Amino acid sequence: MRNLIRKFIRNERAATALEYGLLAALIAGGIIVGARTLGNSITNMFSTMSTTMNTAAGNVQK
Repeated sequence: MRNLIRKFIRNERAATALEYGLLAALIAGGIIVGARTLGNSITNMFSTMSTTMNTAAGNVQK
């Protein structure tokens, strides 16, 4: 039983797999944050453009 536990502790494959998993999760989190930030920026840009165009169109009609 002790030998089995020692082999498990010394096994570096599990640690490497865990490290890759954590790295993938970190990268995915960064992509999600970046996509949300970019999405909010694009939404604000189109909202500003829409308001500006509606204001300009309103001034022409009056």
